[in-house]
This record gives sequence, structure tokens and C-alpha cells, in this order.
Amino acid sequence: MQEMYTLKMLEEQIGYCFQDESLLRQALTHSSFSNEQKINKAGNYERLEFLGDAVLELVTSEFLFRELPDVPEGELTKQRAAMVCEPALSFCAKELELGKYLRLGKGEESTGGRKRDSITSDVMEAIIGAIFLDGGLEKAKDFIHRFVLTDLEDRQLFYDSKSSLQEVVQGKFKKEVIYNMLGESGPEHDKTFYASVSMDGETLGEGRGRTKKAAEQQAAYNALLFLRDRGHVFKKH
Repeated sequence: MQEMYTLKMLEEQIGYCFQDESLLRQALTHSSFSNEQKINKAGNYERLEFLGDAVLELVTSEFLFRELPDVPEGELTKQRAAMVCEPALSFCAKELELGKYLRLGKGEESTGGRKRDSITSDVMEAIIGAIFLDGGLEKAKDFIHRFVLTDLEDRQLFYDSKSSLQEVVQGKFKKEVIYNMLGESGPEHDKTFYASVSMDGETLGEGRGRTKKAAEQQAAYNALLFLRDRGHVFKKH
């Protein structure tokens, strides 16, 4: 953890004060740090992430069940997947600036781990798990509603953005979109891919993800936001 960013500062940001501060510290500890410091393997965030993932799925399921009373099970499942996917959670983590508080090993630090979606999204789930253990389901639910289950319209838009973008561009402009891979970074076991999507040579959006498909999906989502800002109307899922 960077010295200038304290646990108290993060507690103020998330609006929750831990009774057991070690849980928050654990939620911010990457396995690379615990390995370097020879901390017990259970001292990193992975077990808390496992728990937080289950709590997040439960709370999100209840939220969608109540918010969308006429939507069938299959569509609810798709909506939930969009709201708790890696890019969505990493976006939430960025808003909280969680990367600043992470405890990373030197190798992970040097390769940009603080900004890696795969890490920050996991930490988001780990914090949910930590709050659940420390304060119970209601406190975890409050956190999820405040920092994850917001901007429902944008979350719905994220689901299957590639198909949505294709519909918009073909319907509104009678054109095709082209996806391009811009590159990749990171070790073989944890690569990040970068993609862009364009129309008539104009870049509409860029994205990144752990797979090429995820990077294209993110690019399509950003393209839809770009077109929406320009005032173009499109079908929302």
C-alpha cells in the first residue's frame, strides 16, 4: 500500500468503518505481496473475493428481481452478468481509486498491477466479503447498492454491446463497424488486450479486457456512450 493512502482514508471513501481493520487490509493484499513478505497464503484477498462474489450475486439478484418485476429469468441472468462482470466492477473500483491502496509485490507493481482490471475487480469483491464478515449482510448490501448497483441504464447498455452497436450503426447510418486489435500487454497467464471500433475510419470507442472479445465488448460499450452523447437514439437492452 502506498504510504500516503491510509485505511482510514479508504474507510471514509466507502462510508464504512471496520471493527476489524485487518479484514480491510487483507482485502487489499495481492498474493504477490503476501508471497514476498512470506505472509500466510490466507492473508491475501483471494478467500475474501470468493465470499464477496457470492454476496454480490445474491444482492444483485434481489435488486434485479425487485426492480424488474416483469422480466423473465433468462433476461435477469443476463442483466446480472452485465452488472457484476469484470469491466463493470473495475470501473467501480476506479471510481473509489482502490488501486492506490493495494499492497502489491514488486513485480506486480512494476507491471502496472494497480491499474489492472483483473486485480481491481477482484479487490472490489474482496472488500464486499470483508464488509460482510465485519458488519453483516445489511452493511455489505449498503455498500453494493451505493457503489455497484448504480447507473442501471448504463449497466443494461453494457450487456452485449457489440450487438447493440451493430443495430445502431446499421439502422441509423446504414454502415458497418470494424474492430481492430491495438495490442496486448502483461504476462502470458494474465494478458490484457486492447481494441478499438471504428466506422468510416473514425474511431468510436476503445476498450481493454482479459480476452480479445472482452476488449471489443468494452470498445463497443464506449462507442455506444459516444453515440449517445452525440444525441443518437438507440435501443436499450
